[in-house]
Amino acid sequence: SEKEIEKERFRLYQFNELASSKVALDRSIPDNRPQSCLSLSYPTKLPTASVIIIFHNEAWSTLLRTVHSVLARSPPYLLREIVLVDDHSRLDTYGHLGSKLESYISQFTKVQLIRAPKREGLIRARLIGAKQAKGEVLVFLDSHCEANLGWLEPLLARIGENRSIVVTPDIEVIDLRTFGYTHEHGANNRGIFNWELTFKWRGIPEYERRRRKSDSDPIRSPTMAGGLFAIDKSYFYEIGSYDTEMSFWGGENVEISFRIWMCGGSLEIIPCSKVGHVFRESQPYKIGEGAIDRNNMRLAEVWMDDYKKIFYAMRPQLKGKDYGDVSGRKALRERLMCKSFKWYLDNVISELAIPDLYPIGRGEIRNLGTNTCLDTLAKNEAGGEPGMYMCHGMGNNQ
Repeated sequence: SEKEIEKERFRLYQFNELASSKVALDRSIPDNRPQSCLSLSYPTKLPTASVIIIFHNEAWSTLLRTVHSVLARSPPYLLREIVLVDDHSRLDTYGHLGSKLESYISQFTKVQLIRAPKREGLIRARLIGAKQAKGEVLVFLDSHCEANLGWLEPLLARIGENRSIVVTPDIEVIDLRTFGYTHEHGANNRGIFNWELTFKWRGIPEYERRRRKSDSDPIRSPTMAGGLFAIDKSYFYEIGSYDTEMSFWGGENVEISFRIWMCGGSLEIIPCSKVGHVFRESQPYKIGEGAIDRNNMRLAEVWMDDYKKIFYAMRPQLKGKDYGDVSGRKALRERLMCKSFKWYLDNVISELAIPDLYPIGRGEIRNLGTNTCLDTLAKNEAGGEPGMYMCHGMGNNQ
């Protein structure tokens, strides 16, 4: 039955692939750009782009809708190529990614496919794609996206003004169950992080709202989600591309964010560039146990100076665990003469609450009568009003 097929495919992809397969590969989607974007004009001479898409066991419809949307909505003179990197998909189960995919994309002169001979993970697979890319700007996209109208020019124009600015589109939501395209994510958020080094979306603080004169102005963002961004190709290598000792994915987005800001660049969300993305609730494939922890430890050791103690206080089970050799990354930081992590906290993300490095005590405050604990109630900004909540014993917000 259709319901059973839907369930089985959901298991394979962690989104409703059956619904996706009924949606046209080149459907039209709503143009949600702020009105002020529509009157902007861009220089005719802009850097060219290579769009790099990594996929692993991806569904046919979502992968090709990503490709079609980029081809249809990018000016041909700016789109140098689309580089698809197959990160060792399992062709026995996901057979559509084999010769069927090869013959389908052969109709597009600008699309090339590289197959990784073994599973590399997102970080190393992206480096394989970047090495092949001939455009002046690398645009990384996930394999279940839809580029919207006029998405590319604003990204390239900003990099054209200053090659040390790394830009992300404003990410919109493709519903994982219905595949409807909605604006709910919207340009009222920017990326931050918590002290476990997890990326978080947060409302734009007052000081950043005041700095911007128009809703088409770029939004300075302390961190990026990592799935979708554009960077000048030579600048990407100058600032150390990715830490190749990080495995699979996880932590690399926060690492590159800290590095860009601390080493003289900046990170911006461009509200005039809209790209839809399917946000999955969980990954359909397993990644190495402890890979994200190890990645985060590498990032803390290289970039966070004394503040790494806060990370380890949040994740005490990681103390003494192996994180590999970081001497090369530390040398990179010296060579680029990067600023301190304190500078980043003071100048880029001044709204973030910083736990005391040397607290008098640490732990929960519990009311034994009601078994409730003092809790931040999810208000993570400094000066938020705490309250009482059922104790959960997990630390974190208690």
